[in-house]
Amino acid sequence: MAKVLILVDHASGKVAKTAGELATFAKRAGDCVGLILAPEGQSQALSEQLANTVIGQVIAVESNDFAKHGQACLLDAITQVVEKVKPDSILISSTSAGKEIAGRLAIRLNSGLITDAVDFAADLTATQSVFGGSFTVSSKVSAGIPVITIRPSAIEAEVGSSAPAFEKVDAVISEKAKLVSITDSKPAVKGGRPELTEAKVVISGGRGTNGDFKPVEELADLLGAAVGASRAATDAGWYPHTHQVGQTGKTVSPQLYVACGISGAIQHRAGMQTSKTIVAINKDPEAPIFDVADFGVVGDLFAVLPQVGQAISAKRA
Repeated sequence: MAKVLILVDHASGKVAKTAGELATFAKRAGDCVGLILAPEGQSQALSEQLANTVIGQVIAVESNDFAKHGQACLLDAITQVVEKVKPDSILISSTSAGKEIAGRLAIRLNSGLITDAVDFAADLTATQSVFGGSFTVSSKVSAGIPVITIRPSAIEAEVGSSAPAFEKVDAVISEKAKLVSITDSKPAVKGGRPELTEAKVVISGGRGTNGDFKPVEELADLLGAAVGASRAATDAGWYPHTHQVGQTGKTVSPQLYVACGISGAIQHRAGMQTSKTIVAINKDPEAPIFDVADFGVVGDLFAVLPQVGQAISAKRA
């Protein structure tokens, strides 16, 4: 039976939901081992948050050098754990930080790398959506230990029945890895809505909003959803670039994606086409977004969204 190592993301003392998703994929191939890289004294508490996942074992490395010196120190620790565990594959969340770690790790291990996978099979084959979502391909690493990054929300996390075994190990951080020091960092300012890449529901606005995202935000708040935006909307200064969905923005794969006033250029579709259900609202019946939508509404978003909100509220009453 194969053994799959997953990197457990966490921030501010909270484990990201991607840990459960990666574990669910890993379990298809065999035993799942979670790796936690944390500041001193924090790994045990983080491991306890994995009790509801299918991770069988957790290995933790603690060091304050991770926050002080960054990625190079993380790579030293991961490499030493890989030597100890000898996994058949390594899964990492396909975030900007995750893809940087994956690229560095593949070079360090002299292994093949697959990024932005949307599926992972028992034989360690990965599925990718490529060329702006125009094609789906299956890929398999033929050299070294496969390093694969998987898009957040690509699968519903399976619930486990027992807490994983916990082991803390030491790792030697080289002096070379400490050549860069991080002198200051500021966490991203977060509101009350879910993180865009982790949300199960995303409501996005585009050029059709004319800069007024109020209807989009109201529906998002009603559904407990994240708010996204097209490149046209962010370039116009209507919404922060941190919320851009697309090839040059963030890639999302929620259970429900609602595109409001978005034409559906290939740049945008590349970032949301793997969503489980896509609903498009656009005044132009010929808009390309309807080609990928499961449900389409031809109409003005300023007329449609309030009616949707009212119907949802009435259903809940």
